[in-house]
Amino acid sequence: MKPWRISGSAIAALALLIGAGSAAAEVAAPGARSFSHEGLDRVSAYIRNEVATGKIPGAILLIQQHGKPVYYENFGVRDIATDLSMSVDTIFRLYSMSKPITSVAAMMLVEEGKLGLGDPVSKYIPAFADMKVGVEKRGEDGKLALTAEPLKRPITILDLLRHTSGLTYGFAGENLVRKRYAEADLFNADLTNAEFAARITTLPLAEQPGTLWDYGHSTDVLGRVIEVISARSLYQFEKERLLDPLGMNETAFYVADSAKRPRIAEPMPDDRAISPVTQLRDPLQARKAESGGAGMVGTVGDYARFCQMLLDGGSYEGRRYLKRETIALMTSDHIGPETGVAHDWAYYPGANSGFGLGFAVRTSVPPNTQWPLGEYRWDGVGGTFFFIDPEDDMFVVFMVQTPSQRGRIQLALKTLIYQAMGR
Repeated sequence: MKPWRISGSAIAALALLIGAGSAAAEVAAPGARSFSHEGLDRVSAYIRNEVATGKIPGAILLIQQHGKPVYYENFGVRDIATDLSMSVDTIFRLYSMSKPITSVAAMMLVEEGKLGLGDPVSKYIPAFADMKVGVEKRGEDGKLALTAEPLKRPITILDLLRHTSGLTYGFAGENLVRKRYAEADLFNADLTNAEFAARITTLPLAEQPGTLWDYGHSTDVLGRVIEVISARSLYQFEKERLLDPLGMNETAFYVADSAKRPRIAEPMPDDRAISPVTQLRDPLQARKAESGGAGMVGTVGDYARFCQMLLDGGSYEGRRYLKRETIALMTSDHIGPETGVAHDWAYYPGANSGFGLGFAVRTSVPPNTQWPLGEYRWDGVGGTFFFIDPEDDMFVVFMVQTPSQRGRIQLALKTLIYQAMGR
């Protein structure tokens, strides 16, 4: 199928920023479906309406199949204050779309034998050996108090990758442990990863390791583990081993060049809150913090290169980053019923998905759909999301800045995209 809704100039820009893909991607996956023009028109109409009705300033959508873009369109503007149009070089806050990048970096060390999935985190950060689990108990006065219970087993690297470490976030829920995390101000504090790890080890765990999928600071701690092993900062390691080789030249923890200010996408002025106490940060602000879980910025072209590498089983443009078997391990469910891991009310992967090593993984088909099993994905609180569909040999990257509208838009767009494939 030839690219749809991609102008000649856009194809040239995408070729520079995404690359040609691999030869393996030229062969269609068995059972792969193609898109209808009418279905893609409905995708475009949906996003144009979001812009026209003032819900978002603008967005970018890329659909790439068999190693080539089949749909690419810029919508609206980067920032209503400047009225500059969205373009392929627009820079977005990625937030939790940083997690898959950090997870891939960690698995590179696993392949090299420098890190083991079963290793206790305390092997690399000794203070983790002394952590306790916070348990609420009601005293004789009827008031809840937090008591400390010892670990039943150590926190492992596997726990960090699959969010079963007991480390949590402080913005969801009302219990006393989450309140302690909120008071620690871990999102807003400008700490090195070493300082961050030292601070988080003074907090209680929300539950025993390996018992509950609890979305939290696990990937941030994983970033510190990478630093300890590599004797480099997280960014230095990722830049040397992953970002530069892939050509992800705009992906970093902040925008170092102030001349790039006009390229940064901004949300609507009243849509900057990502929690009751935290606003979208300024990507131009230089920070010590290198949050492996939520700190990166990047472009659609950069993230497309990353997705194509994953879809191609760990290689891209002739260079191998991970073994195909490692990608398969990462994109398999590691919290299924046989593991005994529970899901709480804030189980973000959703009822039809498990979680691998850095990604949600589809394990059953949602009602009234034909969505493929094995599709894996993640998103960011700033609004960006991606999903990779090996059965159809495709991936999708959607770039937007809208904390308040992200869930609604993500579900609607994925539905329309799969409808355009007849799924």
